[in-house]
Amino acid sequence: MRDPTRAALSLGVWLCLVGVAASASPASAKTHVPRSASEAALLADALGDAAPADLAPPGDLSETADQLPPLPSQTVTRVSDWVLASGDNHGMPYLIVDKPGARVFVFDAHGVQLGGAPALLGIAKGDDDAPGIGDLALSKIPMDERTTPAGRFVAHLGPASGMDSVLWVDYDAALSLHPVITSNPKERRLQRLNSASTAEKRISHGCINVPANFYENVVQTAFFDTAGVVYILPDTKPLGDVFPALATEADAGRDGFLPISDSMASRTSVEDTLGTEDSATPVRRSR
Repeated sequence: MRDPTRAALSLGVWLCLVGVAASASPASAKTHVPRSASEAALLADALGDAAPADLAPPGDLSETADQLPPLPSQTVTRVSDWVLASGDNHGMPYLIVDKPGARVFVFDAHGVQLGGAPALLGIAKGDDDAPGIGDLALSKIPMDERTTPAGRFVAHLGPASGMDSVLWVDYDAALSLHPVITSNPKERRLQRLNSASTAEKRISHGCINVPANFYENVVQTAFFDTAGVVYILPDTKPLGDVFPALATEADAGRDGFLPISDSMASRTSVEDTLGTEDSATPVRRSR
């Protein structure tokens, strides 16, 4: 037989919890879901036989890869400022991969940040791709060559073998940004996305894995029906070696980047970079 005093106390505690949640978010008062096993136990004890059979806290939140958007580092902000001042994005949306921070940031054509998310990167540090890596089977790529290369890439959405949509960063090198792959539970990729350790986020063959909802709602939306530019920051080379047009404070003007004319002269046109997209190239696998 249940103790009525204990049940009343449990109900009172739970109502306080609901009240706090409702004050923070009015909508939550209508469909309150217990946030933890202890809160679910309080509610079940209070309601007794009237408790719903499916009353339970949500699943392991560490596996959802839903976090508050990360803040851009000073380097990310500096690169974004340079992109806009130089016109390097050619009026297209752009994306910055912060390899040292294992994060991705998406911007519209005018430099407005559309979102940010943690990212999984190549298991090996390094800023260059090995020659011919795009033609190797994944199992044949040596561990020390499983890098995410740094640089400037013109990217576009497209299918890949086994995936309906990826953001192709370098098609020849089989390098893309795509929703996190969870086919191998031993790799714990969802948990790695939520880890505070950047070392934990080194797991892929070189591709950039992001949370599925971030890819669908931010990346696909930004790059829909348009090409865009992807800037991948280095983790071993100096920034200026990868982006020569991005001058140091000492060599540049007041804003810390080269004048537009000098910056524009150092890069290939978007049309040349994209090449012919109408060629009958078979869909390849992404790494």
